[in-house]
Amino acid sequence: MALGTVIRSFAGSGIVQRGLTFDGRTLWLADYDPPVISQIDPETGTFIRAFALAGRLLFGLAFDGRWLWNASRTPNTIIQIDPETGTVIRSFAAPAAGNSGLTFDGRTLWLADDGTNLVYQIDPETGTVIRSFAAPATNPGGLTFDGRTLWLTDYVANRIYQIDPETGTVIRSAAAPNGGSQGLTFDGRTLWNCDYVSTLIYQVDIG
Repeated sequence: MALGTVIRSFAGSGIVQRGLTFDGRTLWLADYDPPVISQIDPETGTFIRAFALAGRLLFGLAFDGRWLWNASRTPNTIIQIDPETGTVIRSFAAPAAGNSGLTFDGRTLWLADDGTNLVYQIDPETGTVIRSFAAPATNPGGLTFDGRTLWLTDYVANRIYQIDPETGTVIRSAAAPNGGSQGLTFDGRTLWNCDYVSTLIYQVDIG
């Protein structure tokens, strides 16, 4: 199959889904408003459990092997979350006010911001920006790491981009499954993309 081909899809939350990550076994979905994070069985699409994070607007979601991380707005922070309890462990200020996509590369966090249209590499211990580069289009959304490269959605360009994290260069791109492409994650073989227009979660081939 070609890059961007939809393998299958299932119903998401039906709300305003913005963030998506994979923990090695299950998917986690972040809804913008009301702010809820849900755990999902990717084989069946069944929602396993959920917890609310009152007072936040939830966007990008990442998993570091133990903790969930969320790019939250109001306030503009990146928060570390215990996935067992939903408790916020700590937070630090985001580098800008348009938090969108978030991912973890095994050592650092990467944040896409749709206000500055930049992708930031961030030290998760201190919140310090290590470096940044321009996103390939003007409205970056979901962000994920495949062990070598970054993948980024843009919900206005309606595309998924594969990006060299060293240079910010686009390696290749393809049309996103629908017109509201947001959260993005990699399961070791394929991409998963949540869409806030169709409210579906798509499994997408990378070619």
